[in-house]
Amino acid sequence: MLGTRVDAEAKRTARGLAGLATHARPVERTAALRQAAVAAGELVAALSALAPAVAGEALPAESTSQSFFRVREGELSDQQAALHGVLVVHRGLEDLCEAPLSGADLALEAAGMRQSVLDLTGAAPGAEPDSLPPPAVPEPAAGASLESVWSARWLIGHQVHVLFNVCAAVAVADATRHLRHGDGDAALLRLADATVYVRGFPAAMTHASTVPADYYMAAIRHTMAPPSVDVPLSGRQHRGYKLFRAAMKDLLSVVPDSYEQLAARAPELAEVRGALLEADIVDGERHVTLAYSMVHLHRSIAQKPEGPDNAVAELRHMRHRRAARYASLIRFGDHYVADAVAGLRHS
Repeated sequence: MLGTRVDAEAKRTARGLAGLATHARPVERTAALRQAAVAAGELVAALSALAPAVAGEALPAESTSQSFFRVREGELSDQQAALHGVLVVHRGLEDLCEAPLSGADLALEAAGMRQSVLDLTGAAPGAEPDSLPPPAVPEPAAGASLESVWSARWLIGHQVHVLFNVCAAVAVADATRHLRHGDGDAALLRLADATVYVRGFPAAMTHASTVPADYYMAAIRHTMAPPSVDVPLSGRQHRGYKLFRAAMKDLLSVVPDSYEQLAARAPELAEVRGALLEADIVDGERHVTLAYSMVHLHRSIAQKPEGPDNAVAELRHMRHRRAARYASLIRFGDHYVADAVAGLRHS
């Protein structure tokens, strides 16, 4: 634990995030977002009182992607990790006050933010202490230009996505360790936590993409390819996502059973594992549709000119490979695609 004040502020932030999905009216939703953003700011202040944030720009970037999205890696204490994670949540919430995100995606992103606050601070979910006064919500200040807001949103949404990737990787790794040690109950809890993050993956990416497609094509896309950067930006450069994919591979090496086999001996584990894998497939599916809405039938900036596919087709292939790999592991597997992929491998 990081102290009484941090625990109280973490619980308040978590409660505010948990309540976001209950506000159907836009005015109520915006007010709830501002309240949650203020609570996250108070949590940042409580964590900063223990030790200041690490100067990220002073750390070397390990890829072009890290440099572009202002993400760094380094050894952090528990307090520093919590502070930097909550800073991402705080910036994300402040931007969500204006971002035209759907209610469904807002609920998924808020759930991921809530889980990250609990995981990073070690706070147990529960009511905040009555002795803590509610934070005052200031009136929104005069906004910056729309273009600067859209450019910042592209970075902020991606940083939330990175946070979810890393937290999901840790949750899956924890679950796998518990399974190896025979602690099934602890594994179920961490797999459920991981599913919250994975469901938040496409919500965070949609948050980043709530900018006009024309603006993205004209003002943002070219900044992620030469000559603006040394090499074209690609999802393959995102170390947090690679950590998550490696954690998923390790999990399935420990529980490789088909859905039917696992359900026969451990029905709860079969359902929880299935929920995580379904969320992973849906993440791939939504990446396809999101790319189409932003770039239509253009090639990916990371694709070679002689390649046969465009960005959407390549992402669709990734979705199909993932669905084929999971077909026997989930209750409603995509066996049509699994059979087709198997046929291609043997042709």
